[in-house]
Amino acid sequence: MPRRTTLLAWARSLTLLAGVGVPCLAQAADLLPPPPPPPLPPLAEPIDFAGGWYLRGDGGWGDLELRRTEAVDVSVHPTPYAYKAIQDKVGSQWFAGAGIGYQFNPWLRFDATGEYRFQTKWHLFAEDTTVPNTGGYNLTKGKFDSVVGLVNGYVELGTFFGMTPFFGAGVGVAHHMFDKSYDHGYGNYYGGYGEGPAKEKTNFAWAAHAGVAYSLSHNVKLELAYRYLNMGTAQTGVVECIPVCGIKTVYRVKELDSHDVKIGLRYLLGAPAPLPPVDYAPPPGPLVRKY
Repeated sequence: MPRRTTLLAWARSLTLLAGVGVPCLAQAADLLPPPPPPPLPPLAEPIDFAGGWYLRGDGGWGDLELRRTEAVDVSVHPTPYAYKAIQDKVGSQWFAGAGIGYQFNPWLRFDATGEYRFQTKWHLFAEDTTVPNTGGYNLTKGKFDSVVGLVNGYVELGTFFGMTPFFGAGVGVAHHMFDKSYDHGYGNYYGGYGEGPAKEKTNFAWAAHAGVAYSLSHNVKLELAYRYLNMGTAQTGVVECIPVCGIKTVYRVKELDSHDVKIGLRYLLGAPAPLPPVDYAPPPGPLVRKY
């Protein structure tokens, strides 16, 4: 066979193979899965405009106790009293307050709080023993309310089943506002009467806290806590006999402390907003082959 004829035969064979291969490649391309969708744009980082700051509000009830009431003669020529307390007591207090705080890290936070403690009753019923067997008794009573300011620190112990237990301590001041005081005589002092004006006194206060917090939302926490609060001493005005008898007495209600049950809310100013729902593209439809 001449050389030219051989070359033409080879060329015709290659052309036929190429024509057969193109449809095969096209059919193979139809069998491949579609390319993946383009990646979603990254979510914008939440703007933290207030850091770890939070606001709080609290309310509760306190079982108020005193160590003792001290009667002090403040007359021109004072005479030391001797008396036997028969009943020396103070009532309970409701309270409400607010504050601002800062969460330094997941386990440490601080806040400053102020609260008003509603008016409660106090009275002292005592036998005068300055002179033996006088048979004289006095009932002295009054009412006072209080304002307490504290700076507190708390340690949080981690979150378990949505609950975050914590403990802490605080220091500050307690301002007691005694209303008018009244003194009534009984026994051999029956008919005796005295009054004292209003009196205010400020002193050191301290507290110990323990409780648990629960997240109601991404930036609201509910707290239930116990607090021991020591509020120092409250004091009456000078109680004088009516009509004048020359005896003037001040009553100091010493070592006032309260066992408080508190419930409160914390609003986290800098908490990140919840992530919006992501609208993913629907999956591709079924593969359709064209012949």
